[in-house]
Amino acid sequence: MALDDGQRNPETPNDNNPHPAAQDQQQQSSSAWHSITRRNFVVGASLATAGWAACGKFASTDVVEAAAPADAAAELVTVDLTINGTRRKLSLDPRVTLLDLLRENLGLTGTKKGCDHGQCGACTVLSNGRRINSCLSLAVVHQGEQITTIEGLAQGDQLHPVQEAFIENDGFQCGYCTPGQICSAVALLQEADRGDASQVTADLKHSGKIELTADEIRERMSGNICRCGAYPGIVHAVQSASQHRS
Repeated sequence: MALDDGQRNPETPNDNNPHPAAQDQQQQSSSAWHSITRRNFVVGASLATAGWAACGKFASTDVVEAAAPADAAAELVTVDLTINGTRRKLSLDPRVTLLDLLRENLGLTGTKKGCDHGQCGACTVLSNGRRINSCLSLAVVHQGEQITTIEGLAQGDQLHPVQEAFIENDGFQCGYCTPGQICSAVALLQEADRGDASQVTADLKHSGKIELTADEIRERMSGNICRCGAYPGIVHAVQSASQHRS
């Protein structure tokens, strides 16, 4: 005999009354979902992302190594430079930076390698009197130029006036950044003598020598970082050297 909806066997599943086994499966699935914590989700997603990135890295490494072998040799070029008053004719890899040339090839280790990204100023040298970050400059682009490092500022046993000013005003602490600071200050004084304006120069129409106030010096020396924090002494040293030039 056929049963109507009200007489349907409770063990027989339908849309409104699912089978008990199905109910248990739904409840387990729902409880498992609610048991996932935020921490577990983040950890799982991070592991999945790391695995994907590692696979991509291995694949791209193979392509890069095939396209540009690490041991590829470059043809040497001849560079003619005057460094600290001495003319030098050198055969160089065109990829060598001026900083590495000075330190590794010529043994002029006074110029320091700090960040190697042109951000700290420890590698500052003078190229035809203009201060540059030697870590960002290829040696070959300075063909025929005059390069001055910290070793070339003094005249024998006579220190450069800026070097003396740094000593007298305690413009250093550990000394690592000091060669770059001094080279930068030497160029700064020449810029001020020419009347070169800075970001904080009040009168841009003014011609002639710029007065080196503390704000002017801080702005003009902002590319040279001192991790020891000897900035007050550096400012006083530059002001002292400027006054002796007047």
